[in-house]
Amino acid sequence: MTSLQDFQERVDKWISEIGGGYWSPLAMLAALVEEVGEVARIINYIEGEKKRKEGEEIEELSVELGDVIFATICIANYFNINLEDAINKTITKYEERDVKRFKD
Repeated sequence: MTSLQDFQERVDKWISEIGGGYWSPLAMLAALVEEVGEVARIINYIEGEKKRKEGEEIEELSVELGDVIFATICIANYFNINLEDAINKTITKYEERDVKRFKD
């Protein structure tokens, strides 16, 4: 199984060797927001009132979620953030804070 650290290293290698280097933090944030907007557009097609012809929406959603993860990894790499540590902290936060929140 590929770890988040493996993906971070793979993205860093691509950015360094092929991608021309990391963009500025604000440009990377704009790219992330754009990708999240694409996710929203597709989910709106699938679940919302705005319908379009049936097609490959789930596959498109998969690709766009991958783009969100890629953009997030770029930001994390730029700021030297270990995403495995970050997601573990977040999950622990939810587990501790919300342990009784959704129970009747």
